[in-house]
Amino acid sequence: MNSAELLVSALENEGVQQIFGIPGEENLAFLDALRRSSIKLVVTRHEQAAAFMAATHGRLTGKAGVCLTTLGPGALNLTTGAAYSLLGAMPMVMITGQKGILSRKQAQFQLVDIVATMTPLTKMARQIVSPTTIPTLVRDAFRVAEQERPGPVHLELPEDIAAELVESVPLVTRHHIDQPIASAQALDHAAELIRAAQRPLVMLGAGASRPRLAAPLSDFVRRLRVPFFNTQMGKGSVSGNSELYMGTAALSERDYVHRAIDRADLIVAIGHDAVEKPPFLMGPNGPSVLHVGYLPATVEEVFFPNAELIGDVGPTLRLLADRLEGKLPRAGALLPLRDDILARIADRAEENRFPLTPQRIVHEVRQVIPESGIVCLDNGMYKIWLARNYRTRVANTLLLDNALATMGAGLPSAIMAALLNPTCRVLAIAGDGGFMMNSQELETAVRLGINLVVLILRDNAYGMIRWKQAVDGFADFGLTFGNPDFDTYAKSYGIGGTTVNGADDLAPALEAAFAAGGVQLVTVPVDYSENKRVLVDELCAQIASAPDRRD
Repeated sequence: MNSAELLVSALENEGVQQIFGIPGEENLAFLDALRRSSIKLVVTRHEQAAAFMAATHGRLTGKAGVCLTTLGPGALNLTTGAAYSLLGAMPMVMITGQKGILSRKQAQFQLVDIVATMTPLTKMARQIVSPTTIPTLVRDAFRVAEQERPGPVHLELPEDIAAELVESVPLVTRHHIDQPIASAQALDHAAELIRAAQRPLVMLGAGASRPRLAAPLSDFVRRLRVPFFNTQMGKGSVSGNSELYMGTAALSERDYVHRAIDRADLIVAIGHDAVEKPPFLMGPNGPSVLHVGYLPATVEEVFFPNAELIGDVGPTLRLLADRLEGKLPRAGALLPLRDDILARIADRAEENRFPLTPQRIVHEVRQVIPESGIVCLDNGMYKIWLARNYRTRVANTLLLDNALATMGAGLPSAIMAALLNPTCRVLAIAGDGGFMMNSQELETAVRLGINLVVLILRDNAYGMIRWKQAVDGFADFGLTFGNPDFDTYAKSYGIGGTTVNGADDLAPALEAAFAAGGVQLVTVPVDYSENKRVLVDELCAQIASAPDRRD
């Protein structure tokens, strides 16, 4: 076989079933090997979307997704996806082509040093220079991508190396790796900190959303009876229907959930990743923090834990609960704050105003999405509202990016979610700005034959930045645009398009879209005046009138 065929065999050995991307001249040998393999090639309309899809595969399964591009311009289009995967801790393997390295007859044409470009954006970036190294390089690539902390790996296959014939080289077998568990001494110390707390609070961060942690986390919270909140990317790691759920920290301070955070004397931060926008700001008069994670904490100006419990999180939490269950008489000290916090968050959720407010949109979406349904967000002002107000009941059913927070990822992410969960309702939510950044992937979704509803929130502006512009006292400038007629745009792809024209029409429109099947586009005008009223004026007023944090 040639090197390209060996590479494809190594990918099959890793259990790869799909590769997303756009091939080019420099990886035609790889493409031909792929044609004769068990792996399905999903051609996308932009390389960036391929990376978003592969990263989301990693996020939802824990196993690295794979994407493919050619050299130069194609490979450079992966860089945003690489950063999305790196900051979001999503395992992914990127394979790119390159000009020959043994001879080069086209001089510098399209030549960019992609390995050097990808090095700071990945956990590992390697050029394949010898066919015999392919089995070990591929095994190492997947191992590095999937081990804690997960992220992207890049492999570059030059076209002349791809064509080289190679004698039979044995593939490297995958094997399970048991992670170490925190030591008994560390567990005893952590247990003592929690026992001594007067007002303990659990925080579930991005690292708590690993697919394998759903059951251990729920068991830990149930056994300790300590109330919990989550970060944006920690949503759903324990059900929001729990009587111990206190809310989501969609802002860094001053929100209603911070009434509990600010009164806590100990926060048990499980899976907090400092790459995520801070859910609270540590200070000299703030609570003590116990960091529980696979890896030691990253110390930042706003996050510097007082103690750490490091190891395989699931088994470590089980051992910690063994030491504490039934021994925390003050476990629920902060629970009296819960009802008012959640009531404040739910305020005006059914207000009959049109265009619809963000609160009403979140309410309507929650009505039509079942517990196991998946909502995939792009990035925009609505992300804060979904994070605050949308109650998740199952892990990884609200996919948002609070790390790179890039626009354009919502639709590709939803396509991947629909491919992996063909029997679930999957809804992509995007602002008109973010949607148009990768809207061409509607054709990919149609070609794949998936069921997917896309909800576009239309305000004819880059709404979040426009809001920040106003809050910071700048003139309204440079952030508005026009839009196509989205219903006609949908029809051009051969799919259904509906615009919501009344306050009570959104839920019925979404229900009809799901009932119709296939890919459907629903557009709703959004009234973002609530951004200032709630997120600035109201929260400032409630802080001014709040009692001392230790009362």
